[in-house]
Amino acid sequence: MSQFSFEYPLAFLVILLFMTCAKWCKERSRAIFFPHVATLIAGKGHKSSLLAWLKWVGIIAAVTALASPVITKSYTNSKKEGRDIVLVIDSSDSMRQFGFDMNDPYKSKFDVVKEVVVDFIRKRPDDRIGMVTFADVAFIASPLTFEKDFLENITRMQKLGLAGKRTAINDALVQAYNMLSKSKAKSKIVILLTDGMDNMSKVSFQDVKKMIKKQDVKLYAIGIGGPRDYDANYLKALAQAGNGEAFGASDAQALERVYAQIDKMEASKLNNKKVVEHTYLFVYPLFLAVLSLLHFIYFRNQRGV
Repeated sequence: MSQFSFEYPLAFLVILLFMTCAKWCKERSRAIFFPHVATLIAGKGHKSSLLAWLKWVGIIAAVTALASPVITKSYTNSKKEGRDIVLVIDSSDSMRQFGFDMNDPYKSKFDVVKEVVVDFIRKRPDDRIGMVTFADVAFIASPLTFEKDFLENITRMQKLGLAGKRTAINDALVQAYNMLSKSKAKSKIVILLTDGMDNMSKVSFQDVKKMIKKQDVKLYAIGIGGPRDYDANYLKALAQAGNGEAFGASDAQALERVYAQIDKMEASKLNNKKVVEHTYLFVYPLFLAVLSLLHFIYFRNQRGV
């Protein structure tokens, strides 16, 4: 927002002094040479209006420069600190189960997860997000990207059965951590979602746990379904190794709350800094004052006034 003002507005009171002097002060500058200057000037008629204009323009412009006109612009410089997030999604055969969403019992777990994940992606405009899906094998569905529309489409396009039927959680985490290994983001996060127990990974639990501890990546683990569908202690151990938390969601509404909680816990940091910019304009009236007064002196000397 721009605002025009004067730094020293009281300086304009000087104009009143000039006006008072113009009315009441007698001209004495040439009294040494012409004692009867008033009579001679009266004989020449009225004074030049041009000289009067130049004199007052010079005086007013000089006082305006003295008052220091300034344009002040103030704005807020907002800097958001984004994160790099990898979503690890279970696409094993158990995700075909229905009844996870009480409002739509004919919707599979996987369909519910895709909807919740898309909503989570929309809420993270300042983050780079990638995706790993897994079943028998784990593969990168999307690299880290700011293109949220692209990522939402990729999420909706995910199908069950493409990667097999079983569950390779550890291998999926290796893929996710490898994706983040070259990231230069200050904050890196992995969000694991599964409804089963690892029964297909080539990487052992101890090895993946050591890998998680070594890297500066926070891990959130989410188990969905009933308490017998996934190993809560297993997910908790992974989350603890990654300095994160483990969650359980028994239905679609609980899953929405879990992602909302993670979104709140990992809110983007906003650094607001107010910036005030001053543009000083005194040079323009000062230039006008000098120009006017120089012309005043020139024409006065030319006319011999």
